[in-house]
Amino acid sequence: MSGVNEPLVARMREFGTTVFAEMTALAVRTGSINLGQGFPDTDGPEGMLERAVEAIRAGVNQYPPGPGVPELRQAVCEHRKEHYGLLYDPDGEVLVTVGATEALAASVLALCEPGDEVVVFEPYYDSYAAAIALAGAVRRPVTLRPDGGRFTFDPGELRAAVGPRTRAVMVNSPHNPTGTVFTREELSAIAAVCQERDLVAISDEVYEHLVYDGVEHVPLASLPGMRERTIMISSVGKTFSVTGWKTGWLCAPAELVSAVQRVKQYLTFTSGGPWQLAAAYALRHELGWVEGLRAALAGKRDRLIAGLDAAGFTTFRPAGTYFVQADIRPLGLTDGMELTRRLPELIGVVAVPTQVFYDRPEQGRRFIRFAFCKRDEIIDEAVGRLAGLRREIG
Repeated sequence: MSGVNEPLVARMREFGTTVFAEMTALAVRTGSINLGQGFPDTDGPEGMLERAVEAIRAGVNQYPPGPGVPELRQAVCEHRKEHYGLLYDPDGEVLVTVGATEALAASVLALCEPGDEVVVFEPYYDSYAAAIALAGAVRRPVTLRPDGGRFTFDPGELRAAVGPRTRAVMVNSPHNPTGTVFTREELSAIAAVCQERDLVAISDEVYEHLVYDGVEHVPLASLPGMRERTIMISSVGKTFSVTGWKTGWLCAPAELVSAVQRVKQYLTFTSGGPWQLAAAYALRHELGWVEGLRAALAGKRDRLIAGLDAAGFTTFRPAGTYFVQADIRPLGLTDGMELTRRLPELIGVVAVPTQVFYDRPEQGRRFIRFAFCKRDEIIDEAVGRLAGLRREIG
């Protein structure tokens, strides 16, 4: 491409290699324990895995229907009704996607014209910013700040972020990376703004079943007046520990699903058939396994928090997700990016700097994120290494 200095479109130039790729490469290079990227190191339920194998052997290896295989769409509707009292039509109100990431991106691309605005809660999962940029839209961040041992937002700041060009609000609860599960009161504040300003809510709920200590996950669509303006997104990856399957789905009114599907069909057209059939099986037969996973993750969370506290961090006990936020200031440090780049060499542990998930990095400079979706022996080894951190940083 002679004469082309920068082939990448301008709107994507702020997005380089993801922090997850950078930190994973650092873990490999240094032989460190990787508590940075949020993927389990054990597999999902055996019955679900076998269902995928059976589907492959039975010849389910060609294009499935664009909206998703009927079995999965029906299973999703059954799940929504049973757990949340939400009724969706499997023929028109459910769309299967290549993971939740595609569902989020296709939703933004379908709904936003260039110059439209999308409200996001920062820190946010990094794909949100990229999806908004791809659409030529503009981010309007609302910051989650520590309050009473958890992260929350100021409803006044949310209202102030909404302007005449605002098209949508991206909501993530249970929230990555803070571990917050929005309360009914917090969700009601979001719902009020959406209804008053005629906004669509794009609700990322991939950690819906991974909540702890009796905390309730409340879907935004279940609040009065919100089903008709919410795109509710879930995934098999986090619920059943198969993140590599990249199989997700969204539920929404038919007109919203139709809009998103028009975009999705030109991104990936459809999603892998065997994984869809296995996901349908899991939703119907393996939620008991998920209960065991949730109990196990709560224990892993607690053993990691105990180790981080003993190492000198101030931690925030997450009500959901795979992640613990740790404040580095008690260690006499102020820059999470600098610390996470040093940790592998210092003690052989990898974490992620939370500041990369903000439009305004200074808001998160003092936090780093650790993942606890790992085997107990891995967490224990990491805790043992963290015990020497104060000594190593002097």
